[in-house]
Amino acid sequence: MQLKNCICTLLMIGIVAPALVSQQEQKPLTNGEVITMVKSGMPESVVVSAIQSRSGKFSTSTSELVRLHKAGVTENELNAMIAASSKGSPNSTPPSQPGPTTPSVPKTRMPTLVVTAGGNTQELHLEKTQLAETKTKPSSMKSLAADSVVTQAMQAGINQAATTAALHMNSSIGGQSVQEAGSIFSSVMSHRQQKMTYVWGVSGPASTNVLQSASPSFTVDFSRALGVTPDDYAPAIVKLTPAQNTCRILGATQGKADASSSPAADWQIYSNFLEERVNAQVQKLAPGKYKISPASELATGEYGVVLRPVSKSKNFSGGDVARGQGDGLMFDAVWTFQISEDAQ
Repeated sequence: MQLKNCICTLLMIGIVAPALVSQQEQKPLTNGEVITMVKSGMPESVVVSAIQSRSGKFSTSTSELVRLHKAGVTENELNAMIAASSKGSPNSTPPSQPGPTTPSVPKTRMPTLVVTAGGNTQELHLEKTQLAETKTKPSSMKSLAADSVVTQAMQAGINQAATTAALHMNSSIGGQSVQEAGSIFSSVMSHRQQKMTYVWGVSGPASTNVLQSASPSFTVDFSRALGVTPDDYAPAIVKLTPAQNTCRILGATQGKADASSSPAADWQIYSNFLEERVNAQVQKLAPGKYKISPASELATGEYGVVLRPVSKSKNFSGGDVARGQGDGLMFDAVWTFQISEDAQ
Protein backbone atom coordinates (compact mmCIF):
# COMPACT_ATOMS: atom_id res chain seq x y z
CA MET A 1 0.00 0.00 0.00
CA GLN A 2 2.78 2.42 0.93
CA LEU A 3 4.57 1.56 -2.31
CA LYS A 4 1.42 2.32 -4.27
CA ASN A 5 0.98 5.70 -2.58
CA CYS A 6 4.63 6.55 -3.25
CA ILE A 7 4.25 5.72 -6.93
CA CYS A 8 1.11 7.89 -7.18
CA THR A 9 2.89 10.80 -5.52
CA LEU A 10 5.83 10.57 -7.91
CA LEU A 11 3.46 10.50 -10.87
CA MET A 12 1.69 13.64 -9.64
CA ILE A 13 5.01 15.43 -9.19
CA GLY A 14 6.03 14.42 -12.69
CA ILE A 15 2.84 15.91 -14.11
CA VAL A 16 2.53 19.08 -12.02
CA ALA A 17 6.19 20.16 -11.77
CA PRO A 18 6.78 20.63 -15.53
CA ALA A 19 3.54 22.60 -15.76
CA LEU A 20 4.66 24.91 -12.96
CA VAL A 21 8.07 25.36 -14.57
CA SER A 22 6.48 26.11 -17.93
CA GLN A 23 4.14 28.62 -16.30
CA GLN A 24 7.10 30.32 -14.59
CA GLU A 25 9.07 30.49 -17.86
CA GLN A 26 6.14 32.08 -19.68
CA LYS A 27 5.54 34.77 -17.03
CA PRO A 28 6.02 38.19 -18.70
CA LEU A 29 8.93 40.31 -17.56
CA THR A 30 7.83 43.44 -15.65
CA ASN A 31 9.29 46.82 -14.68
CA GLY A 32 9.89 45.56 -11.15
CA GLU A 33 11.86 42.55 -12.35
CA VAL A 34 14.06 44.77 -14.53
CA ILE A 35 14.83 46.94 -11.48
CA THR A 36 15.64 43.79 -9.49
CA MET A 37 18.10 42.63 -12.17
CA VAL A 38 19.78 46.05 -12.29
CA LYS A 39 20.14 46.31 -8.53
CA SER A 40 21.41 42.74 -8.25
CA GLY A 41 24.49 43.69 -10.28
CA MET A 42 23.70 42.14 -13.68
CA PRO A 43 25.64 43.68 -16.59
CA GLU A 44 23.67 45.97 -18.89
CA SER A 45 24.11 43.58 -21.84
CA VAL A 46 22.50 40.74 -19.88
CA VAL A 47 19.52 42.87 -18.83
CA VAL A 48 18.97 44.08 -22.41
CA SER A 49 19.16 40.49 -23.72
CA ALA A 50 16.58 39.36 -21.16
CA ILE A 51 14.23 42.19 -22.18
CA GLN A 52 14.60 41.36 -25.86
CA SER A 53 14.31 37.56 -25.56
CA ARG A 54 11.50 37.19 -22.98
CA SER A 55 7.89 38.22 -23.24
CA GLY A 56 7.31 41.48 -21.41
CA LYS A 57 4.56 43.45 -19.76
CA PHE A 58 6.18 46.85 -19.38
CA SER A 59 4.74 50.21 -18.42
CA THR A 60 6.51 53.03 -20.26
CA SER A 61 4.51 55.99 -19.03
CA THR A 62 6.42 59.15 -18.19
CA SER A 63 6.17 58.53 -14.44
CA GLU A 64 7.39 54.94 -14.85
CA LEU A 65 10.34 55.98 -17.03
CA VAL A 66 11.35 58.49 -14.36
CA ARG A 67 11.01 55.83 -11.65
CA LEU A 68 13.08 53.35 -13.66
CA HIS A 69 15.76 55.96 -14.34
CA LYS A 70 16.02 56.84 -10.64
CA ALA A 71 16.36 53.13 -9.84
CA GLY A 72 19.50 52.95 -12.00
CA VAL A 73 18.07 51.50 -15.24
CA THR A 74 20.34 52.66 -18.07
CA GLU A 75 19.35 54.36 -21.33
CA ASN A 76 19.93 51.19 -23.39
CA GLU A 77 17.80 49.14 -21.00
CA LEU A 78 14.99 51.71 -21.12
CA ASN A 79 15.09 51.84 -24.92
CA ALA A 80 14.88 48.03 -25.01
CA MET A 81 11.80 48.15 -22.76
CA ILE A 82 10.18 50.85 -24.91
CA ALA A 83 10.88 48.87 -28.09
CA ALA A 84 9.52 45.65 -26.55
CA SER A 85 6.32 47.30 -25.39
CA SER A 86 5.66 49.22 -28.62
CA LYS A 87 5.81 46.39 -31.18
CA GLY A 88 3.30 43.60 -31.56
CA SER A 89 5.63 40.66 -30.94
CA PRO A 90 6.17 37.99 -28.26
CA ASN A 91 8.00 40.73 -26.34
CA SER A 92 4.74 42.57 -25.69
CA THR A 93 1.37 41.62 -24.25
CA PRO A 94 -1.47 42.57 -26.61
CA PRO A 95 -4.43 44.46 -25.11
CA SER A 96 -7.43 42.34 -24.13
CA GLN A 97 -9.82 44.75 -25.85
CA PRO A 98 -9.31 47.03 -28.83
CA GLY A 99 -8.93 50.68 -27.94
CA PRO A 100 -7.28 53.91 -28.99
CA THR A 101 -3.63 53.58 -29.94
CA THR A 102 -1.22 54.91 -27.31
CA PRO A 103 1.26 57.37 -28.83
CA SER A 104 4.73 55.90 -28.97
CA VAL A 105 7.33 57.40 -26.66
CA PRO A 106 10.05 59.31 -28.60
CA LYS A 107 13.32 57.42 -28.47
CA THR A 108 15.89 59.08 -26.26
CA ARG A 109 19.33 59.95 -27.51
CA MET A 110 22.55 61.53 -26.32
CA PRO A 111 23.09 65.28 -26.74
CA THR A 112 24.60 66.26 -30.09
CA LEU A 113 26.55 69.27 -31.40
CA VAL A 114 27.31 70.46 -34.92
CA VAL A 115 29.95 73.13 -35.55
CA THR A 116 30.16 75.46 -38.53
CA ALA A 117 33.57 77.08 -39.04
CA GLY A 118 35.04 78.61 -42.19
CA GLY A 119 32.19 77.33 -44.34
CA ASN A 120 32.67 73.72 -43.14
CA THR A 121 30.10 71.88 -41.00
CA GLN A 122 30.80 68.79 -38.93
CA GLU A 123 29.46 66.98 -35.87
CA LEU A 124 31.76 66.90 -32.86
CA HIS A 125 32.08 63.84 -30.65
CA LEU A 126 30.51 64.14 -27.20
CA GLU A 127 33.13 63.75 -24.48
CA LYS A 128 32.67 63.03 -20.77
CA THR A 129 34.60 64.95 -18.19
CA GLN A 130 36.71 63.31 -15.54
CA LEU A 131 36.26 64.22 -11.90
CA ALA A 132 39.21 64.57 -9.54
CA GLU A 133 39.31 65.42 -5.84
CA THR A 134 41.86 67.59 -4.08
CA LYS A 135 42.34 69.66 -0.92
CA THR A 136 43.35 72.73 -2.94
CA LYS A 137 40.70 75.43 -2.74
CA PRO A 138 39.26 76.50 -6.12
CA SER A 139 40.75 80.00 -6.09
CA SER A 140 41.88 80.02 -9.73
CA MET A 141 42.11 77.72 -12.73
CA LYS A 142 45.91 78.12 -12.82
CA SER A 143 46.30 76.91 -9.23
CA LEU A 144 44.21 73.83 -9.96
CA ALA A 145 46.14 73.13 -13.16
CA ALA A 146 49.38 73.24 -11.15
CA ASP A 147 48.03 70.82 -8.52
CA SER A 148 49.84 67.50 -8.99
CA VAL A 149 47.10 65.64 -7.10
CA VAL A 150 44.57 66.67 -9.74
CA THR A 151 46.73 65.78 -12.74
CA GLN A 152 47.88 62.48 -11.22
CA ALA A 153 44.29 61.48 -10.43
CA MET A 154 43.17 62.20 -13.98
CA GLN A 155 46.20 60.48 -15.49
CA ALA A 156 45.91 57.39 -13.27
CA GLY A 157 42.53 56.33 -14.58
CA ILE A 158 41.27 54.85 -11.30
CA ASN A 159 37.50 54.63 -11.48
CA GLN A 160 37.12 54.74 -7.71
CA ALA A 161 34.43 57.40 -7.51
CA ALA A 162 32.12 55.68 -10.00
CA THR A 163 32.35 52.38 -8.14
CA THR A 164 31.76 54.07 -4.80
CA ALA A 165 28.70 55.81 -6.20
CA ALA A 166 27.26 52.51 -7.41
CA LEU A 167 27.72 50.93 -3.99
CA HIS A 168 26.10 53.86 -2.20
CA MET A 169 23.16 53.87 -4.62
CA ASN A 170 22.74 50.07 -4.32
CA SER A 171 22.98 49.71 -8.06
CA SER A 172 25.35 48.10 -10.52
CA ILE A 173 27.76 49.47 -13.08
CA GLY A 174 28.61 47.06 -15.88
CA GLY A 175 31.75 47.53 -17.87
CA GLN A 176 29.86 49.06 -20.78
CA SER A 177 27.82 51.45 -18.61
CA VAL A 178 30.96 52.64 -16.84
CA GLN A 179 32.54 53.40 -20.21
CA GLU A 180 29.46 55.25 -21.37
CA ALA A 181 29.21 57.15 -18.13
CA GLY A 182 32.69 58.51 -18.60
CA SER A 183 35.74 58.17 -16.41
CA ILE A 184 35.22 59.48 -12.89
CA PHE A 185 38.55 59.71 -11.11
CA SER A 186 39.25 60.39 -7.45
CA SER A 187 42.55 61.00 -5.70
CA VAL A 188 43.85 58.96 -2.80
CA MET A 189 42.88 61.77 -0.44
CA SER A 190 41.15 60.88 2.81
CA HIS A 191 37.35 60.89 2.64
CA ARG A 192 37.17 62.04 6.24
CA GLN A 193 37.67 65.66 5.26
CA GLN A 194 34.57 67.79 5.72
CA LYS A 195 34.97 69.47 2.33
CA MET A 196 36.76 68.57 -0.86
CA THR A 197 37.38 70.42 -4.10
CA TYR A 198 35.93 68.61 -7.11
CA VAL A 199 37.67 69.40 -10.40
CA TRP A 200 36.18 68.70 -13.84
CA GLY A 201 38.63 68.05 -16.67
CA VAL A 202 39.22 66.19 -19.92
CA SER A 203 42.18 63.96 -20.66
CA GLY A 204 44.89 64.91 -23.11
CA PRO A 205 46.87 68.14 -23.51
CA ALA A 206 44.89 69.35 -26.55
CA SER A 207 41.67 68.72 -28.45
CA THR A 208 41.79 66.85 -31.73
CA ASN A 209 39.10 69.19 -33.11
CA VAL A 210 41.18 72.00 -34.63
CA LEU A 211 39.16 74.91 -36.05
CA GLN A 212 40.58 77.29 -38.62
CA SER A 213 37.98 79.96 -37.86
CA ALA A 214 38.06 82.24 -34.82
CA SER A 215 34.29 82.76 -35.06
CA PRO A 216 32.69 79.30 -35.09
CA SER A 217 28.99 78.74 -34.49
CA PHE A 218 27.44 75.70 -32.83
CA THR A 219 24.04 73.99 -32.99
CA VAL A 220 23.28 71.95 -29.86
CA ASP A 221 20.45 69.44 -29.39
CA PHE A 222 19.74 67.84 -26.02
CA SER A 223 15.95 67.83 -26.38
CA ARG A 224 15.67 64.06 -26.00
CA ALA A 225 18.23 63.46 -23.27
CA LEU A 226 16.93 60.87 -20.83
CA GLY A 227 15.71 61.86 -17.38
CA VAL A 228 16.15 65.63 -17.66
CA THR A 229 14.03 68.72 -18.26
CA PRO A 230 15.53 70.45 -21.34
CA ASP A 231 14.41 73.90 -20.18
CA ASP A 232 16.64 73.53 -17.11
CA TYR A 233 19.78 73.87 -19.27
CA ALA A 234 21.45 76.10 -21.83
CA PRO A 235 24.78 75.77 -23.66
CA ALA A 236 27.85 77.84 -22.82
CA ILE A 237 31.37 78.21 -24.20
CA VAL A 238 34.21 77.92 -21.68
CA LYS A 239 37.96 78.29 -21.98
CA LEU A 240 39.96 75.24 -20.89
CA THR A 241 43.18 75.47 -18.91
CA PRO A 242 45.94 72.99 -19.90
CA ALA A 243 47.42 71.19 -16.89
CA GLN A 244 51.01 69.87 -16.94
CA ASN A 245 50.63 68.46 -20.46
CA THR A 246 48.24 65.74 -19.21
CA CYS A 247 44.72 67.19 -19.24
CA ARG A 248 42.63 70.34 -19.55
CA ILE A 249 40.67 71.80 -16.63
CA LEU A 250 37.07 72.94 -17.20
CA GLY A 251 36.07 74.10 -13.74
CA ALA A 252 35.74 73.25 -10.07
CA THR A 253 33.62 73.61 -6.96
CA GLN A 254 33.61 72.48 -3.36
CA GLY A 255 31.40 69.86 -1.76
CA LYS A 256 31.16 67.32 1.03
CA ALA A 257 33.70 64.52 1.04
CA ASP A 258 31.04 62.02 -0.02
CA ALA A 259 29.22 64.38 -2.41
CA SER A 260 30.15 62.38 -5.51
CA SER A 261 28.65 59.16 -4.12
CA SER A 262 25.45 60.46 -2.54
CA PRO A 263 22.14 59.51 -4.25
CA ALA A 264 20.39 62.55 -2.74
CA ALA A 265 19.78 65.49 -5.08
CA ASP A 266 21.12 68.07 -2.62
CA TRP A 267 24.35 69.30 -4.25
CA GLN A 268 24.19 72.79 -5.75
CA ILE A 269 27.20 72.26 -7.99
CA TYR A 270 26.83 75.43 -10.01
CA SER A 271 26.10 77.88 -7.18
CA ASN A 272 29.82 78.63 -6.68
CA PHE A 273 31.36 77.00 -9.73
CA LEU A 274 34.74 78.27 -10.95
CA GLU A 275 35.11 78.38 -14.75
CA GLU A 276 36.26 80.76 -17.50
CA ARG A 277 33.07 81.38 -19.42
CA VAL A 278 33.30 83.05 -22.83
CA ASN A 279 30.88 85.85 -23.68
CA ALA A 280 28.55 84.32 -26.24
CA GLN A 281 25.38 84.92 -28.23
CA VAL A 282 22.80 82.23 -27.44
CA GLN A 283 19.63 81.64 -29.47
CA LYS A 284 16.98 79.22 -28.21
CA LEU A 285 15.29 77.40 -31.10
CA ALA A 286 13.12 75.05 -29.02
CA PRO A 287 13.32 73.30 -25.63
CA GLY A 288 16.76 71.66 -25.63
CA LYS A 289 17.76 73.09 -29.03
CA TYR A 290 20.11 76.07 -29.29
CA LYS A 291 22.49 77.97 -31.51
CA ILE A 292 25.50 79.53 -29.81
CA SER A 293 28.50 81.49 -31.05
CA PRO A 294 31.19 83.63 -29.39
CA ALA A 295 30.34 87.34 -29.17
CA SER A 296 33.81 88.17 -30.54
CA GLU A 297 36.66 86.30 -32.20
CA LEU A 298 38.26 83.64 -30.03
CA ALA A 299 41.95 83.80 -29.24
CA THR A 300 44.20 80.82 -29.94
CA GLY A 301 43.69 78.14 -27.30
CA GLU A 302 41.56 75.31 -25.91
CA TYR A 303 37.78 75.62 -25.51
CA GLY A 304 34.69 73.56 -24.89
CA VAL A 305 30.93 73.81 -25.32
CA VAL A 306 29.20 72.68 -22.13
CA LEU A 307 25.63 72.43 -20.80
CA ARG A 308 24.93 74.49 -17.71
CA PRO A 309 21.85 74.82 -15.50
CA VAL A 310 19.81 77.97 -16.07
CA SER A 311 19.41 78.30 -12.30
CA LYS A 312 22.59 78.26 -10.24
CA SER A 313 20.61 76.85 -7.31
CA LYS A 314 19.66 73.66 -9.18
CA ASN A 315 20.32 70.57 -7.08
CA PHE A 316 22.25 67.58 -8.43
CA SER A 317 22.67 64.03 -7.21
CA GLY A 318 26.36 63.23 -6.78
CA GLY A 319 25.56 59.66 -7.75
CA ASP A 320 24.12 60.86 -11.08
CA VAL A 321 27.24 62.96 -11.66
CA ALA A 322 29.48 59.98 -10.90
CA ARG A 323 27.55 57.65 -13.19
CA GLY A 324 27.08 60.27 -15.89
CA GLN A 325 23.33 59.83 -16.09
CA GLY A 326 20.37 62.21 -16.09
CA ASP A 327 21.29 65.65 -14.83
CA GLY A 328 24.78 64.34 -14.11
CA LEU A 329 25.25 63.52 -17.79
CA MET A 330 24.26 67.05 -18.73
CA PHE A 331 26.78 68.66 -16.41
CA ASP A 332 29.55 66.20 -17.35
CA ALA A 333 29.05 66.65 -21.11
CA VAL A 334 31.57 68.65 -23.14
CA TRP A 335 32.52 69.10 -26.79
CA THR A 336 36.13 70.29 -26.94
CA PHE A 337 37.86 72.22 -29.72
CA GLN A 338 40.91 74.37 -30.23
CA ILE A 339 41.41 77.53 -32.21
CA SER A 340 44.57 77.21 -34.31
CA GLU A 341 47.26 79.86 -34.38
CA ASP A 342 46.50 80.71 -38.02
CA ALA A 343 42.74 80.84 -37.56
CA GLN A 344 40.98 83.66 -39.37
